[in-house]
Amino acid sequence: MHQPVRKRIATGVILLTVLVLLLFSARNLFVRKYIDRKLDKIEEARRLSIHYDDIHMLGLSGIQIDGVSVIPLEADTFLQSRSFRIKLELSELFLFKISVKSIEAEGLNVSFIKNNNTSNFEFLYHGATAPEAPVQSGAERNFAQRTGKIFGLLFKLLPDNATLRNLSVSYQNKGDELLIEIPSLIIKDNNFTTGIRSTENGIQSEWICEGSLQDKEKKIEARLHARENTKITLPFLNYRWGAQIQFDTLSFKLEQIQKKSDLHTVRGQAHISGLTLHQQRISPDTVLLDQATLDCLVNIGKNYLELDSASLINFNRLDFHPYLKTEKNHDWHIIASVNKQDFPANDLFASLPRGLFYNLEGLRADGTLSYHFLLDMDLALLDSLQLESSLTARNFRIVQYGNIDLRKMNEPFEYTAYENGELVRTFEIGESNPSFRPFQAVSRYLPLAIMQSEDAGFFHHNGFIPSAIRESLILDLKERRFARGGSTLSMQLVKNVFLSRNKTIARKLEEMLIVWLIESNRLTTKERMFEVYLNIVEWGPLIYGAAEASHFYFAKEPSALTLGECIFLASIIPKPKHVRYCFDGLQLKPYYTEFYNVIINRLIDRGLITPEEAEGVRPEDLKITGPAKYYLAGPDDIIR
Repeated sequence: MHQPVRKRIATGVILLTVLVLLLFSARNLFVRKYIDRKLDKIEEARRLSIHYDDIHMLGLSGIQIDGVSVIPLEADTFLQSRSFRIKLELSELFLFKISVKSIEAEGLNVSFIKNNNTSNFEFLYHGATAPEAPVQSGAERNFAQRTGKIFGLLFKLLPDNATLRNLSVSYQNKGDELLIEIPSLIIKDNNFTTGIRSTENGIQSEWICEGSLQDKEKKIEARLHARENTKITLPFLNYRWGAQIQFDTLSFKLEQIQKKSDLHTVRGQAHISGLTLHQQRISPDTVLLDQATLDCLVNIGKNYLELDSASLINFNRLDFHPYLKTEKNHDWHIIASVNKQDFPANDLFASLPRGLFYNLEGLRADGTLSYHFLLDMDLALLDSLQLESSLTARNFRIVQYGNIDLRKMNEPFEYTAYENGELVRTFEIGESNPSFRPFQAVSRYLPLAIMQSEDAGFFHHNGFIPSAIRESLILDLKERRFARGGSTLSMQLVKNVFLSRNKTIARKLEEMLIVWLIESNRLTTKERMFEVYLNIVEWGPLIYGAAEASHFYFAKEPSALTLGECIFLASIIPKPKHVRYCFDGLQLKPYYTEFYNVIINRLIDRGLITPEEAEGVRPEDLKITGPAKYYLAGPDDIIR
């Protein structure tokens, strides 16, 4: 090689080396300029003040930030950190990608503070004012693609090694205080173990969390348990929802097992032991679920999320494979199903969580059960909604009753009436009660009018009318409120005779199970059930049973009630305490004409009465002749 050429090459190498050295020495300045520009945009967009004491590079791929604070304008400090170091994968940087190799943090404190109607964390969900984003079309919306980005970002940001010391997260609102502290969290070769200290309103508990983060396998595993055989109490739930959830051990695993542009499949597994729950809207008692396991397989497509039927839910002795698919086109389309065939009947009752179904605790049964459930609901076509639910038995037999004998209605028993959760009266359903009337001692028109108003198929169904439940669900969805229930007379009766007056989710589930047990096993005859119903139903303020109602409104025995009087009594069953609003003085309001016509036409069409019996029956001819006329005239107290 000629001498001039060698000199030019040597000069070029020297100049490049000098340039690299200059850039290396000035890298801190470039980094600060770049980060300052980014922070300025964030501050303006989120109305924040972000301060740091120093930022400098560590080698070619590390950054250290000291003395960071984030303070929303006119609010308390949200975040403080003494020092934060991050080291990136150098090979990824050359490809303009970010992958975290290691993290070190010291003294990171995050505080969520709410004062009346303001908080220091509103900036997290209120960004800068921007033009309204266009509605995404089905082609633009891609749940699978979003999932892939989230998983990719999650595992790129999770380091193989990390050392975090003196971390804390706190929440303050109206005197309630929650503090979560992590003295030391060390991730080494993707494995970690750490202690967590929780202090909620002065009550402290300590937990241990251990697990692993595996980038290549796209898998996260963790196990959470308390120290010294105590239970973990989940924080914040009591303050926010009035719920207390405790457990012995919780373990879970999350992994991505398939990755494509239009389909991602994620598997999640969780096991919890010694779970207890106390929340008044669910149950007035503490609910205990000994063991529960979830193994779910979730498919995520362009416009749908699907819980595959290979998923398994197990609690105590019961397990089943649920299926759920939610698809978004113009509107949401939801399909859910459960099918479990020929399983031991006692597995169901032995698996019911203690504290959730008081009447059924201790019930034992023989035989087998099969359950089928299907919900197909397109919110754009609500009238096409499909709802199927059936529990069928084979060789089923109750071996032992639980806390309550479900045959109690066959004999005289004491009934307790409640009002706003308070006991107001207790009386016997039997001959020793002077107000008790056998089924045959009531006008035949009264049960006919009640059934046409409340439950026309009472003597023919097994306690449930799926079509009525479906129609009420459609109406509730259309009006976006609980506009109408689908309860049968059997369900109303069980609710009043067997269950507490606490309106909870558990009560509704227990109600349905008791109705099924009574109706499917013929524990009480239909006629006796209706007889009990006629003697406990409320027909006005503190008016219970057909005898009291007929004397209160019409000063006569229930056997002497006319068709018009029976239709009126049937009309006030849904809202007995609002009976005063049905009248102008002692005259029924005009809108009653439509109700009378509906009931009368149903009775005639079904051959239950003749047209001659219905002739001249009009609401305007109803005469209130009993003590009710004084109540309807205005006094707040009933004179009896």
